Amino acid sequence: MTQRPSPSAAIDTLYLGATDVARVVSQLGLPACIAGMADCIEADFLRWNDFQKTPRVASHSVDGVIELMPVADADWYAFKYVNGHPKNTQRGVATVMAFGVLADVATGAPRLLAEMTLATAIRTAATSAVAARVLARRNSRVMALIGNGAQSEFQAIAFRDLLGITTLRLFDVDAQATAKLVRNLRGQRLDLHVCHSVAEAVRGADIVTTLTADKRNATIVTPEMIEPGMHLNAVGGDCPGKTELHADVLRRAAVFVEYEPQTRIEGDLQQMPADFPVTELWRVLALQAAGRTGVEQVTVFDSVGFALEDHAALHFLHDAARALGIGSTIELVPHTRDPKDLFATIAATPAPAPLGVPLPVTG
Repeated sequence: MTQRPSPSAAIDTLYLGATDVARVVSQLGLPACIAGMADCIEADFLRWNDFQKTPRVASHSVDGVIELMPVADADWYAFKYVNGHPKNTQRGVATVMAFGVLADVATGAPRLLAEMTLATAIRTAATSAVAARVLARRNSRVMALIGNGAQSEFQAIAFRDLLGITTLRLFDVDAQATAKLVRNLRGQRLDLHVCHSVAEAVRGADIVTTLTADKRNATIVTPEMIEPGMHLNAVGGDCPGKTELHADVLRRAAVFVEYEPQTRIEGDLQQMPADFPVTELWRVLALQAAGRTGVEQVTVFDSVGFALEDHAALHFLHDAARALGIGSTIELVPHTRDPKDLFATIAATPAPAPLGVPLPVTG
């Protein structure tokens, strides 16, 4: 885990831009990054009670959502900015964009500023695999991937490496998305089957992963599709007004969540009454609660993404980048000889613009 700096250390911030994060993943290899983040996520979940936790702060619009996701322990504060705008792809812009900060709790000094769009995809897949290792049947080999967009390749590789999945059954309402997924997974030691409906893709699957993007109350997986022993990894239902599973699927299953107060607002769980029983994943990992209890039991991981996973991802990125010599140091906050004299920083800045140059006006 990231070492805490000494109080006398300069307030330098490691900056990892999009190219830097891609270099970290390229040099370590995606499988190693997924496995490494999975280990960090599980370790943090096993320290569940060490963290101050809160549901993410969200600003919703008709087109999407922008969220802040904070979490802290005694040493480190982390937050992530992330959006979800399904219509963005029509504009040539990513649906999800993110960046994050890791700060020293003792001083408040920001120690890492990192682009996290790629890291979010990796940590989401890693979290799915961590959950499936305790919730899916041990001999699971076939997974249905419903929704073949930007997250799908990461889920495929995570489940291949950490669960032993060998066969993928693919479906997306956008045939081009599925073609993209097939192209990217060619040569990745996976048997790929393109399907023409959700029902066809789900048939015979041990694990069903849903990754749809539309912001609507959908029932993509319905009760008649469910087979005994299935594990459902529901990832796409991650904000109010957005679901993927029919409510009767949840009623039939044992349901597991990351952080219950958040999932009841954002996940497929939002359809259910307040007393509908769920189990937080950390309790299963800590052997405080049962996971799968039988080969025919249906399990659901209602995954909405939680800040603790980003805390783990930021630490992983920080330590990996330092070890590889990737990134740059930036002066994100001002340095002063006298910390009580902020005004002195003005004297060190360039002279003001000549008279006649208009100042910006707002309002």
